[in-house]
Amino acid sequence: MDKKVLLIAGVLVAALCLVARMFYLQIIDEHYKVSAQNNALLYQTQYPARGEIKDRNGNTLVGNKTTYDIMVTPIDIQEFDTADFCMTFHVDINDVRRKLKNYRENRRKIGYQTFTFIKQVSGQDYSHFAEKAYKFPGFYAISRTARVYPYEAGASLYGYINEADSAYLANHPEYRRGDYVGITGIERSYEDVLRGKKGYNIMVRDVHNRIRQSFKNGEYDVAAEPGKDLIASIDGPLQQYGERLMKNKVGSIVAIEPSTGEILAIVSAPGLTVEDLSNIRKEYSRLATDPYKPMFNRAVMSAYPPGSVFKTVNALIAQQNGVINSETRFSCSRGFYYGGGKMGCHGHRSPLNLKESIMMSCNAYYANVFRAIMKDPAHQPISEAFNHWKEQVNKFGIGVKLGSDFPAELPGTLPSTKTYDKIHGKGKWSAFNILSLAIGQGEVGATPLQIANVAAIIANRGYYIIPHLIKNAPDSARRAKYTEKHWVDIDRQYFDPVVEGMYLAVNAPAGTGGTARRAHIDDIVVCGKTGTAQNPHGRDNSVFMCFAPRENPKIAVCVYLENAGAGGTWAAPVASLIVEKYLRGEVLRKEMEQYVENTDLKHNVPVKTKKR
Repeated sequence: MDKKVLLIAGVLVAALCLVARMFYLQIIDEHYKVSAQNNALLYQTQYPARGEIKDRNGNTLVGNKTTYDIMVTPIDIQEFDTADFCMTFHVDINDVRRKLKNYRENRRKIGYQTFTFIKQVSGQDYSHFAEKAYKFPGFYAISRTARVYPYEAGASLYGYINEADSAYLANHPEYRRGDYVGITGIERSYEDVLRGKKGYNIMVRDVHNRIRQSFKNGEYDVAAEPGKDLIASIDGPLQQYGERLMKNKVGSIVAIEPSTGEILAIVSAPGLTVEDLSNIRKEYSRLATDPYKPMFNRAVMSAYPPGSVFKTVNALIAQQNGVINSETRFSCSRGFYYGGGKMGCHGHRSPLNLKESIMMSCNAYYANVFRAIMKDPAHQPISEAFNHWKEQVNKFGIGVKLGSDFPAELPGTLPSTKTYDKIHGKGKWSAFNILSLAIGQGEVGATPLQIANVAAIIANRGYYIIPHLIKNAPDSARRAKYTEKHWVDIDRQYFDPVVEGMYLAVNAPAGTGGTARRAHIDDIVVCGKTGTAQNPHGRDNSVFMCFAPRENPKIAVCVYLENAGAGGTWAAPVASLIVEKYLRGEVLRKEMEQYVENTDLKHNVPVKTKKR
């Protein structure tokens, strides 16, 4: 066989292969027909229902309602009655005309693309549209879901969803324009779980681009997969009660179950309401410019001076380092005097041992404690002692992010040796220069979440589990993270005098020096520590942390109130009401409840307003 014959045979074989392949693709294999590039077909996106969020008792905190987006394929638009269209959807006729003009001017660029014309139309308006949809060629509706909040509490921690913007789309190619995404709170942290998976219906166009029927009777349609539900650690009634107590106040409440790290309630006041979340696009500008910053979650974002609650941390570290013991006594003459300076203190009997120092919150005692830590012969010079102390404080979750599932969590503040080298000069500072750290003032700052976590550590006698908002973490990595015990490396026996001091602060007989008598609850043993944190912007901040009951604690709480004064006066009563509500299910101390609810402390807080 000569070369010419071989060449002809080769060409014929190749041609037959090509014809066979084309026959397969065009006649047998349908997949090319359902390609997104096929202009004869219209893909109508089916959006999934977002997963719901329920509280630890099964109450629905965040649910869904059906709404509709009105879609438009500009190439399919024909003349229609714009006035009737606008009356149907209660929209401005000028906005409609402006959009239609844009479509006409960019028709070549737009081609067969489909756009969202009106977002989140109510079921009633959709019904009116469905009756006369034939009058508006090129327009059709797709079902969407919008969030509803049956339990009127917790808006600040749920967060809100919004349409993904250009920056988000650029970093998340799996999303498309028109998709909604969690922006803050749980909605953001668990976006991958809640969002579900989109589907689509494929419709056939005729030669005039009119939609005629479903392609292949829906054989290639893909159903949307709804998002997964989440069970939050939040106790709905407790969250609602906490927000009620914080009305007309500025600050935070954080309540944690010590044994699990589950957050029972987290309140930031003033905060978002569920009405704000339901209308976030409309209300965003007002909320963003409110001088009290309701969109700023103080519970996880404000680095406050912890004040005297921080004394418990220094007491534990000092014992572990062997520089004091439970019977170490220090004197106090209304303060601690040093080199011409003075750290003031209130009047009380003297000298005190460790448990009494916590009960009475003696500043002089902790000035001596902190000085002993900085002079520890096992860690010298002072820079080494300071770094060792800082490492120990970090283990309590202060000055570092705890790693909660709240996306906006901040680490608080804790100074370094570089801080003081810069202020005083390297090697030129001593314990007296940084003495304010002894009582939780100066350069240390902690969030209310971190302070509540310290209370949980003491309740557990030495460990914490990272505080978290979701009970049923949906993957093994998350589950492991929120079940691991983080030990602070303080021997258990050193917690005993600290717990006893916190017990006496609340439960010692009147007149004996307990600073938190207003937190006392009959039949519930509360252990707590007050704090009155100096505030450069007005009155002192009121702080209180506690846990209850003393043995096998079920709840640990931090209350932080801005510009409210003494910790025992305001923060302690609020915290005790939270404890009583959770452990009893009801509050019997009605006078205390009314005392807290009817007091407006918000007016004490100075705010900056923009001049108009």
